[in-house]
Amino acid sequence: MKLVSYLTEGHDRVAILVDGLLYDAEVLHPDLPTNMSMFLAYWEDSYSMALAGEMMIKEGKIAKSKGIAYDSVTILAPVPFPTSCRDGYAFRQHVEAARRNRKVPMIPEFDQYPIFYFTNHHSIQGPGDIQCMPDHLEKLDFELEVAIVISKPGRNIRAEDADEYIGGLMIMNDMSARRLQMEEMLLNLGPAKGKDFSTVIGPWLVTLDELQQYEVPTKEGHTGKSFNLRMQCRVNGKQVSDGNMKDMDWTFAEIIERASYGVNLNPGDVIGSGTVGTGCFLELNGTGKLNDPNYVEQWLQPGDVVEMEVDGLGVLSNTIVQEEDDFSLFARKKSV
Repeated sequence: MKLVSYLTEGHDRVAILVDGLLYDAEVLHPDLPTNMSMFLAYWEDSYSMALAGEMMIKEGKIAKSKGIAYDSVTILAPVPFPTSCRDGYAFRQHVEAARRNRKVPMIPEFDQYPIFYFTNHHSIQGPGDIQCMPDHLEKLDFELEVAIVISKPGRNIRAEDADEYIGGLMIMNDMSARRLQMEEMLLNLGPAKGKDFSTVIGPWLVTLDELQQYEVPTKEGHTGKSFNLRMQCRVNGKQVSDGNMKDMDWTFAEIIERASYGVNLNPGDVIGSGTVGTGCFLELNGTGKLNDPNYVEQWLQPGDVVEMEVDGLGVLSNTIVQEEDDFSLFARKKSV
């Protein structure tokens, strides 16, 4: 099942997507919550009712005339108002390449436990324009990821049970202003301003029942579901990234275990996988310069169209737009 959030009369509504048409929750069942926040809060009942509604559509018991054309409405992030947003660091290939490019050895702790950071859940957005200030455009980068949303409350969740807390998967683009990020992290904090302006998720949330065909054995020594989902990114139509979700070295179940230790996880919490191998310009530029001293770095520019495609999860498209305000934090730095 594909769950979509869309905008109508100034409010977010939740619908399911079937054959290019959106069927609003109200059409599926009168008792269904009408927005994603409430849908997740009452997940078990909502999910079963929506699944039954999807079956009625496919059987012709709910008429196609009840559907709304997907392209005729404003599509929001599948989870427009997440209760929190964490981002993991689960792909060894990406971490290893990034460290190699900085000429530092692979850190052994990566293989001992999964880590994550918190980002700004108020800057979550879906398909469409990404508004950037001048400082964001100093080495602006995408990050190709997959994300989950938590669908029931839990605390101290063991990895063996953690997949039961996942509502579904969606594409995630963890936008990164690299100059801001690198400058700030010199003080051993951050990434903060390098990340807090935009995190993109979408275009819809795909529930796990629809992804069973993609399941593959989890890597040895790890616990939780693993999926064979090819992950690609194109910038202005040119492919720049190509990876696979099955290469996650830490599963979402294991990340949930660590994230929930001594802490309540809540329906609506979003958790990203971290960047897949080849999944950002920072890594690609570093590898390019390592192999060729004359390599010309590439970063995102105003007007660029970033398309992320993941098997089973759809295509997430955004356009980089420069805000008219010329305010710069870099210009206000104190001299030393």
